[in-house]
Amino acid sequence: AVPILQELIEKGEEEDACIELLSNILEVLYKAQKRAEELRAQRGAGEGRHKDRGDAELVKVKKHVQLILEQLLHTVNRRVIVLDRENALRSHYVACMAAILSQMDKDHYSSYIKAFPSRPELMDFLMETFILFKDLIGKMVYPSDWMVMNMVQNREFLRAINQFAATLTEMFLSNSSFELQLWNNYFHLAVAFLTQDSLQLENFSQAKRNSILAKYGDMRATIGAAIRDMWYNLGHRKIEFIPSMVGPILEMTLVPELELRKSTIPIFFDMMLCEYQLTESFSQFEDEILRKLDSEVEGGRGDEQYKQLFESILLSCCWRHPELAKPGENFVALATGLLERLLDYRAVMNDENKTYSMSCTVNLLNFYKEIDRQAMYIRYLYKLKDLHISYENYTEGAYTLLLHARLLKWSDEANTAPMQGLHSPSLHSQRQLKEALYNQIIDYFDQGKGGMGGLHGSRPTASPWPCPAPAPLPLQQREAKFYEKILKVLRPSPDYFAVGYYGQGFPTFLRNKVFIYRGKEYERREDFEMRLLSPFPNAEKLKSTSPPGQDITGSLGQYIQCFTVQPAEEAKVRFKSRSIPEQITNFYKANHVQKFSYSRPFRKGPKDPDNEFATMWIERTTFITAYPLPGILRWFAVTSTTTTIISPLENAIETMMKTNEKIMSEINRHQNDPSLPINPLSMLLNGIVDPAVMGGFAKYEMAFFQESYLQEHPEDEGNIEKLKDLIAWQTPLLAEGIRIHGRKVTEDLRPFHERMEQCFVQLRAKVESQYGVREMVCFEDRRSGRPRSMAWGPNWDRLSHAGDRRVLCTEAPPTPKPAPRTSESEDCRNERKENRSSTFFGYRRKDLCQSISELPEPKDEKRRLSCNVSESSLGSSEGKQPPPSRDAAGAQLSTAGLPLSPTGFGGRVKSASKALPLPRKISPTVYETFLEQSDAAT
Repeated sequence: AVPILQELIEKGEEEDACIELLSNILEVLYKAQKRAEELRAQRGAGEGRHKDRGDAELVKVKKHVQLILEQLLHTVNRRVIVLDRENALRSHYVACMAAILSQMDKDHYSSYIKAFPSRPELMDFLMETFILFKDLIGKMVYPSDWMVMNMVQNREFLRAINQFAATLTEMFLSNSSFELQLWNNYFHLAVAFLTQDSLQLENFSQAKRNSILAKYGDMRATIGAAIRDMWYNLGHRKIEFIPSMVGPILEMTLVPELELRKSTIPIFFDMMLCEYQLTESFSQFEDEILRKLDSEVEGGRGDEQYKQLFESILLSCCWRHPELAKPGENFVALATGLLERLLDYRAVMNDENKTYSMSCTVNLLNFYKEIDRQAMYIRYLYKLKDLHISYENYTEGAYTLLLHARLLKWSDEANTAPMQGLHSPSLHSQRQLKEALYNQIIDYFDQGKGGMGGLHGSRPTASPWPCPAPAPLPLQQREAKFYEKILKVLRPSPDYFAVGYYGQGFPTFLRNKVFIYRGKEYERREDFEMRLLSPFPNAEKLKSTSPPGQDITGSLGQYIQCFTVQPAEEAKVRFKSRSIPEQITNFYKANHVQKFSYSRPFRKGPKDPDNEFATMWIERTTFITAYPLPGILRWFAVTSTTTTIISPLENAIETMMKTNEKIMSEINRHQNDPSLPINPLSMLLNGIVDPAVMGGFAKYEMAFFQESYLQEHPEDEGNIEKLKDLIAWQTPLLAEGIRIHGRKVTEDLRPFHERMEQCFVQLRAKVESQYGVREMVCFEDRRSGRPRSMAWGPNWDRLSHAGDRRVLCTEAPPTPKPAPRTSESEDCRNERKENRSSTFFGYRRKDLCQSISELPEPKDEKRRLSCNVSESSLGSSEGKQPPPSRDAAGAQLSTAGLPLSPTGFGGRVKSASKALPLPRKISPTVYETFLEQSDAAT
């Protein structure tokens, strides 16, 4: 029968019939072999002739069994391979092979292995078998609900794999016979077998799980122990599998079976030890496991239990080896930190609300940046960018791409990092990619109406092109056009909200943390809160703005706190002593801000029914975020919080300063752009000068300017003088505003303007009689260049000291003769030209009631309440008279002999013509109306 079958098989005819016939013959031979063994056992040892005859029969039968088995396996394997190529795998062939394997015991495997005439042929057989088994496991021959067929196949495959593993150890492990690829195929087959879906019992119902365990057991533990033993059998050959086997071993340890994890996680330490003993580091292992952890956990594997086991097992292993204790601890901290961030990211990445996916993505890219894994860092940058663009957060998407652009150079070097984005494949040099990125960034900034503060890196600091340099880049031209929009296009200022997530019910990246959110355009707080609470339907909103206690932060629930915060004005510090267009300073008041404040009023002491303002204190909480807003997120975590108490007098000074700033801002706007509508200016001026709503500073007079207050609070004398000076300086500011208003008012509003002028005359007389005269020298602003804003505020450091009086030089030096232009004088001239600004007022003090030197030294916190004197005005304090400003048309201002007021205003200061009278009483309703009108004017 065998020659006939061989001929049929070679012709490829009737393979199904051949397989059936071979199976029948094999069954007969098995019975004959069993009978021969029984006869051999019955015959005694002394009957030599009969014993030899029985042995010969047995050998003959075994040869037939071996031949038929080889032919059958060859036929089935060839049939499976052919069908696999045709993508029409038929499960009954695999069932036939599984049935054959079930008939084979250990002796059959042993005899079959020994029948190969040479090692190369045996190695080829094992290679093909490992590949075949792995393909069959991965392609799921049977439907997933065919539990019995799948488990029978797995049981027979497991027995075969373990038999072949013994062959590997015996014949392919020694130095002369070691086969790396064969061992590698074995490990990949074993891991594929362990991680296949049909063996993941935790995915089945309890009844199905119990049935499988009772009949087949948990085959994952068996193959896991075999993999572990085979790894340790490698000895000094282990280093050849690092880092290639890190990924498969990690995939195995992530299977959610406790005992399997405990037995296989120590393999990682063995890998660390092997590499460390050879190279005194385990950087290859570390790089590979961090990279694989990212893909495996994102794919759904891993949990909190694994993180804890990974940490505890590896730490205990490292502590037993002193040379690995410290580097091992560092690695474990690194890996567990990554695991924590990956688990947080996976928990929210499939949510409908992608807000928290963005936050977790930022946590991950920051982590990869800290450990210098640029490829992974860029990968998550583009994930974050895609999330932002899907939510139309174009400004944040631009800032995200900007991080990638800054990693590139303005050179023709090839891109080494993995390419990301649709445009990347065609861009071969870093210059090409960087320019394409900046063009995309400008588009996103334009769509998002955001600032381009980070684009200073879009221009090379030194020309990278060969000389002569070409014309300006189109990129720079696009950038310049966009910067012009900051000056010409009205941009809405966003609102900012502080949000606290309290309670143990929140994920770790939110739990008991405070964030500052940047709201959308024209978004109300109610709408923002609704959007904020939607991912947490069970969360409770806290009504108080005070930090919660331990009973809330330690509870198992979810509590959310939300309130509006104001960006701290850092523009004054940023542009101190510089002449900057007001549109730019206004832009930076709400953009590129990292400090925010919230003011909570409270009463201290008994309530004064006549003047409630006297007992109204302010608790101001200042929040500092991790990064400026806007940025790569619409929110950032608060890194530090400080609380200060502001007295009623300090609050009055701050309120007056803000009111004066509002007036000055409107004056600047209308001088820079005469075409502006007059309505905002009308509302602002009328809200201050009209007796029906005026009276704000009368409250201050009642509260602070009486002798009784000064006797009780002598330390406030300096602040009282400062408040009086602010009130006095409001008069010339109002005068200038009313002058502009009268010039632009229409005939329909002429009665309104005349009424406002009458009110101002009364107000001016009252203020000047009590607090002195302040005169502001006005001039027409005729400039050929871009518009400038008034700079006001004290420049305390540049004041000169003359005796007991801290004033600017009181005498103007004679006009110097023209001197040759040396390099030093040229530098000074350029510096003065750069710092030149338009100033509306110089001043001279007569009959000073009190010297400025007698006032208390201003604190840093109070400096911001005052205004900066321009460099051109301060130049005289150094004994140098600057040339008249070319920006001024009309009267030219001289700064000689003009002292500085306590609040830093410049101008002519005259003393009050009479003593300070007792202030009149003003009802709280009038004062509140004044404040509301002032806020509305803003």
